[in-house]
Amino acid sequence: MDGESSPRRRRRADNGGQLRRIPSQKRGRDRFEKILAVAMELIERNGSDALKMSEIVEKADLSFGALYQYFPDKTSIIRTLAERFNEQGRACVQAELAKVTDAAGLRQALCDIADQYYEFFRREPVMRDIWFATQADKLLREVDAEDMEFHAQALLAALKRLSPDRQDAELVMVSRLVMQLLAAAVRYAISLDEKEGEAAIALYKKMLPADIERLSGM
Repeated sequence: MDGESSPRRRRRADNGGQLRRIPSQKRGRDRFEKILAVAMELIERNGSDALKMSEIVEKADLSFGALYQYFPDKTSIIRTLAERFNEQGRACVQAELAKVTDAAGLRQALCDIADQYYEFFRREPVMRDIWFATQADKLLREVDAEDMEFHAQALLAALKRLSPDRQDAELVMVSRLVMQLLAAAVRYAISLDEKEGEAAIALYKKMLPADIERLSGM
């Protein structure tokens, strides 16, 4: 029988890329972190598409049972890594948008977020690979969608401070669109070589209007 038609495969499919459980004991946490560290090393070397559970088992010196105790499939590993990296990005977005008190500050915050995201993905090849992977995998796209909505809500809070009389529905649309465009600009820039990528981010910042909060009144 082919290994991928076994109950193991059915078990992985049933979990849909979700963690089986989060360990609470130190030994379990250490094993959990070791699995993620090995996965990051393998992704950096070969890319997420080439990641195999069998390689993780071998390199982490674990049994398949120990691995599947936490991660039912490689999608659940990639999802966990993506969510961890997203936490760092969310902290950046929250910190920058929390400073906003006027239109000029809002534009500067978005410029700073674009710069920081671009630099982050340049220095983190594993996250760059995973970010692209979240666009290609249906199960992982929901992680990206949740992250984008978090960013949109953070921007919405800033827009409400600047335009308290505007309708929420208008501001929500502006918030989502602005953050989608920012993500698209960064994603495009990191697909280029470093010099061209920096130029793309610089051009994106020039294209940002000075009064972004007024877009909802167009």
